Amino acid sequence: MTIYRGRFAPSPTGPLHFGSLVAAVGSYLDARANGGTWLVRVEDLDPPRAIEGASRSQLATLAGFGMVSDEPVVYQSHRFDAYGEALERLRRLGVVFDCGCSRRDLPSDGIYPGTCRQGLPPGRRPRSVRARAPVGVISVHDAVQGTYSQELVTEVGDFIVQRADGLAAYQLAVVVDDAWQGITDVVRGADLLDSAPRQIHLQRLLGLPQPRYAHLPLVLDEQGNKLSKHLRAGAVDGERPAAVLNAALAFLGLAPPPGLARAPLSELWRFAVAEWSLDLVPPARGLPPPSG
Repeated sequence: MTIYRGRFAPSPTGPLHFGSLVAAVGSYLDARANGGTWLVRVEDLDPPRAIEGASRSQLATLAGFGMVSDEPVVYQSHRFDAYGEALERLRRLGVVFDCGCSRRDLPSDGIYPGTCRQGLPPGRRPRSVRARAPVGVISVHDAVQGTYSQELVTEVGDFIVQRADGLAAYQLAVVVDDAWQGITDVVRGADLLDSAPRQIHLQRLLGLPQPRYAHLPLVLDEQGNKLSKHLRAGAVDGERPAAVLNAALAFLGLAPPPGLARAPLSELWRFAVAEWSLDLVPPARGLPPPSG
């Protein structure tokens, strides 16, 4: 039997909104439909953005919808030593370098031009640490979006693995934690599809396994923007979990029968697990929420 281990990894920057709930539901369903393990990892790497009590609120909301991590919740803020060890391995491999550039030093397209790749220019002190972008194309075979390819050198440039404040960057932390937790399948929002080639590059450098990827469409607001806490997306309505879950399932391509509209959550989940397939999910980067 093939082992399946999936995860949902929210950032504690506010309550769960409908878009983040859709990602949780998709990852949970894929794990359950494959007889796998579903984990929750709190990605609290950025203390200035973290909101006190947000992770407790998010976990309570998930539990209210019947989604509880199969193993103890992992907090990235407890994993700094592991990220430091990975960074040292990259240093020994000679594939990272100190960078003295700030964001305002980058060109308007945001692609790093290699300013510090051969050493810090005179007068610059190290701020962040960047991984050298490899030559060639890295492709992701995504279960929802199809094949996605990116040439890091020309489309991203050398990318940050340790921030100027000394904290591990998201790209490094997620790779280290997915391997440590034995994650085999990453089901998450399509806003992170662009990050997958960088993560695959780091997995290859560190000799870590590459999980399967499925990037779900984002929930868009009326202006076509991704629902986000930054744009004050409202918290999901925990008083009407069945109605909200029905809407999330419809967004992901499932159509619960009308008779389940007022059924207990357990019956709705039973239907969804039995019918779930990533083939049903629309292969789009973003979609408006279902009407009604």
